[in-house]
Amino acid sequence: MRVAVIMGSTSDMSKVEPAVSILKDYGVDVYVRCLSAHRAHAGLAAFIEEANSNGTEVIIAAAGMAAALPGVVASMTVLPVIGVPLSGSVLDGTDALYSIVQMPPGIPVATVAINGGKNAAYLALEIMAIKHEELKNKLLDYRKQMENDAMKANEEIIAKFS
Repeated sequence: MRVAVIMGSTSDMSKVEPAVSILKDYGVDVYVRCLSAHRAHAGLAAFIEEANSNGTEVIIAAAGMAAALPGVVASMTVLPVIGVPLSGSVLDGTDALYSIVQMPPGIPVATVAINGGKNAAYLALEIMAIKHEELKNKLLDYRKQMENDAMKANEEIIAKFS
């Protein structure tokens, strides 16, 4: 089980780290790169060529502003690409969101919320869970724990206001 995580700038690291942590917690091999679609296109192309042949199952690409990175990555592979639009500009990430979500037909990028690195990790896990039963079971356990936590919170509210 292998996921590539690419950020466009080192300033994006704090927004990418939660995704890396979640993936590692689930036992996924994660390799992280900082490769700008605009400033390091040759290095990005070489990395995607490597990902196409080394067992990578999903690529998470995080970028802000013009946010070309996820789309450029998707244009070079048929692996699932999850785009994470990042805030940081005057437009608070809406510019990145629109750039990532508005891909042309045939070159899709699954897109999560602005700064949604955690959900990008969970989506990558769900994609891989189609093939890896152990991931599916861990995700089902996590969902059950979330349900239990929500029901406990509900019981506390009932007790407080009854």
